[in-house]
Amino acid sequence: MNIWELIVVQPMTNILLLITMLVKNFGVAIILFTILIKLVTMPFTIKQVKSRRKMAELQSSPEYKKVMAKYKDDREKLAMEQQRLYKESGVSPFSSCLPLLLQMPIIFGLYQSIMRAMASTPVELLKLERIIYPFLDINKIVPIQNRFLWMDLGQPERLMVFGIGIPVLAILVVITTFLQSKAMEGQDANADPSAAAATGSMNKIMPLFMGYMAYQFSAGLALYFVVSNLTTMLQYAALGEMNWKSLMFWVKPDPPAEPVSKAKIIDEPEYEEIEKRDDGIVVIEHKAKSSARSTARKMRPKKMKK
Repeated sequence: MNIWELIVVQPMTNILLLITMLVKNFGVAIILFTILIKLVTMPFTIKQVKSRRKMAELQSSPEYKKVMAKYKDDREKLAMEQQRLYKESGVSPFSSCLPLLLQMPIIFGLYQSIMRAMASTPVELLKLERIIYPFLDINKIVPIQNRFLWMDLGQPERLMVFGIGIPVLAILVVITTFLQSKAMEGQDANADPSAAAATGSMNKIMPLFMGYMAYQFSAGLALYFVVSNLTTMLQYAALGEMNWKSLMFWVKPDPPAEPVSKAKIIDEPEYEEIEKRDDGIVVIEHKAKSSARSTARKMRPKKMKK
């Protein structure tokens, strides 16, 4: 047994089998396993949220904006100054990638665990028996019922409608992944434009990539994707990190504030208090100051009359 199977595949397979033995349904076991994974990785999610908030505060600070404006034409110097500010503020620009990095081994490990658990041939049963922990009675678990609703959890999911196989779970994976990424947009209004562009591109690619995996691989993996996306949205909503307005496509965004006209500020009269004394009595008069335009008009050279 290699390191990958010892650390990832074997524990995940045994957890899946244990939950299956308790709930008597492999599909429900996958759903509960997904929720369990999300609870275990919750501290990393909280850490990511805190890092995002620190990053947003840093990017809205005057010093960061000054650096962005000063070195906008020198990308190398700009990157060095950004790294300096990140280090001084204790912010990691790569912290947002942590949940994704944690999810990738779970995805591959879960796929292998599902295929191992649903052993059907004598050779597959022998391989499964070798990785089962001693406290689990394999005779009470296998053979596993791989049917859940309309799908075979060990095969790519298709719902047959008038002889046409519709990949319902793959479609749900694309929709939920898109909604999850869309609801996370607009959190960092002052983010670096290049970083925001990269995030936007990733948010467009990931739904298609995840949907392709759900279309090609087993329905159990696609079920994990859907439940994982929904659970993630609930977690971020509980942490106050969901931008629900971005999901309301029928609501028009608030129009940008109109800039204040400079001409109005220049021509608006200002008043100054003039203090006069008349036989010991203080009289305060309010006299309109001359506007900038009238002052400029007075300073123009006068034409000589012929």
